[in-house]
Amino acid sequence: MSFLEHLGDFRKRIIHAIFFLLIFFLISWHFREEIYNWLSLPILQYLDDKLIYTSLTEPIMMYIKMSFISALFLGSPFIFYQLWLFISPGLYAKEKKYVLPFIIMATLFFFLGGSFAYYIVFPMYCKFLLGFGQDFQQLIKIKEYFSLILTVLLGLALMFELPVMVFLLSKLGLVTSKFLIKYFKYAVVLIFVIAAILTPTPDIVNQSIFAIPTILLYLLSIGIARVFGKKG
Repeated sequence: MSFLEHLGDFRKRIIHAIFFLLIFFLISWHFREEIYNWLSLPILQYLDDKLIYTSLTEPIMMYIKMSFISALFLGSPFIFYQLWLFISPGLYAKEKKYVLPFIIMATLFFFLGGSFAYYIVFPMYCKFLLGFGQDFQQLIKIKEYFSLILTVLLGLALMFELPVMVFLLSKLGLVTSKFLIKYFKYAVVLIFVIAAILTPTPDIVNQSIFAIPTILLYLLSIGIARVFGKKG
């Protein structure tokens, strides 16, 4: 494919991905109250009242953002498939048979990251942060709460995609296990920097909740690159 053909194909994949996102956004919007109730559980179990808002536009903006993130999760198999269709012209015929494992693993790791954030990381955040506010009146705004939880959910879901991305790059011959081992110490620093951006507090304990699983995924990626990388 020529450069212009690649651009045309890229545009096509983006349009298809947006189409699927729109469908799942509308589905998520229809169930916005149920999604809200589910996502608010980690904080409401520690509160005696509902979350609050101080601006007329906060509820609708929260629902829009929440529905968009929900659409990303629900539509992730279709989005990953569009990604595969975009990169598949660079693969050999025997390598294109990995399309189903790629979509399954990409979706699985995406949901694993989100589940890890929702069931483990965020409840710990809520308990830890609210522990410092026991002497004060708790008035948690929906804007601040949902900006935080959606950032953590999406951030960890994307970080859990590391092994899948390494699989792709190794199949294309762009990375090798030796390359990943050589730059391991720099990767650790970068992982902690990203963790510091995503975590709501600057302490090393909360950063480690993000960073340690990602470092383990990096080590897994080294093995993936060794097994599936191009030889020679």
